[in-house]
Amino acid sequence: MPILGVVDSSKLKGFDLQYLVIAGGGGGGANAGGGGGAGGYLTATGFSTPKSTNITVTIGAGGAGGALSYNRGVNGNNSVFSTITSTGGGGGGARDFAATTGGSGGGGNGRGATDAGASGTSGQGFDGAAGTGTNSPFAGGGGGGGGAGANGSVKNGGTGAFSSITGTSVGRAGGGGGGGWNSAGGTASSGGGAGGADRNAGTAGTANTGGGGGAGGDYNLGRPGAAGGSGLVILKYPDTLTITIGAGLTGSTAAPSGGFKVSTITAGTGNVSWA
Repeated sequence: MPILGVVDSSKLKGFDLQYLVIAGGGGGGANAGGGGGAGGYLTATGFSTPKSTNITVTIGAGGAGGALSYNRGVNGNNSVFSTITSTGGGGGGARDFAATTGGSGGGGNGRGATDAGASGTSGQGFDGAAGTGTNSPFAGGGGGGGGAGANGSVKNGGTGAFSSITGTSVGRAGGGGGGGWNSAGGTASSGGGAGGADRNAGTAGTANTGGGGGAGGDYNLGRPGAAGGSGLVILKYPDTLTITIGAGLTGSTAAPSGGFKVSTITAGTGNVSWA
């Protein structure tokens, strides 16, 4: 037993963990707009973490899709673990509103001059693709993800990024598909939402993947873009430790396997700590 008044150094010794931090995806643009960019994707091993210390975690929400009247999508929100911040995905462009930069960039619009795709953040995601702009048949570009989005002639969202942190390889952070005008919308994968065709709205990004929202279609009656998917934080650490997931956070811990535990946090803002 420790001597009274002397700090037990075993309680202060740090440890290394693996993290996966994904931000919220950006919303898709309206009316043959661009697909939303996926949330920023950051993962690494060997991250030094103190014991018995509160560490901040924030799960970023997805950005709203663009409403009618040619509105672009809204950027997703950042996700945070300790000093690690993943940047929310960029919103897809619409009509005369340019796509916005983010963890991955939003796709360019298919119904106006400002049709360029937006840039992703280096080390976190890829660029969105250009839409067709003023060229018929109008179509938005795909949002970026674990790969770049496809241009307005194809419209597909960028592919996702894959991680085996949970023990199984899972794709997340796919870009949203661009919207079509008198044509099919762009496809999406790994949590990204598909773009709408003609009179169809875009499909939302999947929750807790950071997928970009699909853009709305447009054929006389335009349709809105869809929201991006929320982000998440996954933490893998030695099974000799016990995590406390604090108030304000929603999360769970899987049964130990191979000498490790894996905790997945899916919503909220609060603190975690280990003992």
